[in-house]
Amino acid sequence: MTIAVPVHLGDEALAAELADDLAVVEVALRETDFGGNEMFAEVSRHMMAAGGKRFRAMLVLLAARFGDSRDKRVVPAAVAIELTHLATLFHDDVMDEATMRRGHPSANSMFGNSVAILAGDYLFARASRILADLGPEAIRIQAETFSRLVAGQLAETIGVQAGADPLDHYMHVITEKTGSLIATSGRFGAMFSGAPFEVADLIAEACLRIGVAWQLSDDVLDVGSTSAQSGKEPGTDLRQGVRTLPVLYALRASAATPSGGRLRHLLTDADLTDPALHAEALSLLRASPALEEARQTVRTWIAGARELVTQLPNVPARAAFEALCDFVITRTA
Repeated sequence: MTIAVPVHLGDEALAAELADDLAVVEVALRETDFGGNEMFAEVSRHMMAAGGKRFRAMLVLLAARFGDSRDKRVVPAAVAIELTHLATLFHDDVMDEATMRRGHPSANSMFGNSVAILAGDYLFARASRILADLGPEAIRIQAETFSRLVAGQLAETIGVQAGADPLDHYMHVITEKTGSLIATSGRFGAMFSGAPFEVADLIAEACLRIGVAWQLSDDVLDVGSTSAQSGKEPGTDLRQGVRTLPVLYALRASAATPSGGRLRHLLTDADLTDPALHAEALSLLRASPALEEARQTVRTWIAGARELVTQLPNVPARAAFEALCDFVITRTA
């Protein structure tokens, strides 16, 4: 089995090593013990078979290059991270009433909400069981990460409270719901390879910033890209009424100009499932300063990540992290 490294890291030899290790992680994922329960196995393998970048597992493996990447704890840690991520996808799809996931029917649409929720819970339990063999510190970190994930999801579900800044709220949701698990991916890789504590701390914080920037770059791509660039129809979030970063910046801007006023009206009052209104809103949003402001926010988060990465030991993995930072910027340019 060959698993492609999901991003360009600038070092072909390192990329080949990571691809080999990702293949080992993939096999371990597919061989997850479901305790003989065929329903859990069927539902979970349906999600696994839909693919995915395995981005978090890659970060575990890359961070492990700052220590002994052959440590027998590294692959189980990567598997636990991916199982945790898959579990959150089950729950997300139920809450979003999603019918598709990665181009395939979602688990909830095929098996029902109750089964999808329970399958997600089961994967969380399997991840915990794996981490229990890696020590109490692994369990503590997973519990704290899970708390942040749930808190981020709760904040997103409740929405912006009276008097709160919608942009601050949005950034909090992304940091907790997305950034926290990506940070733990980097921490686990460094930690279970025996890298020094200070290196693990730097990698975790850098990964959190990269994770937030990655999510924000998705927001930019949804507005500014073609289908070929993003892999999905442009303006999908816009059509669904999701207020991503460019939209939030546009709503903050002055409505004094005719185009600004029209855009605000479309974003707040129009039915953007209407193809003509959706196309108009997307065009105005692309032409507004909000899109460049969102790109600048991505660059700011990546600059913070890069500053931390430069403090890491000068090994090939550091250059790979720098290339990852470059990649996030390039995909939104």
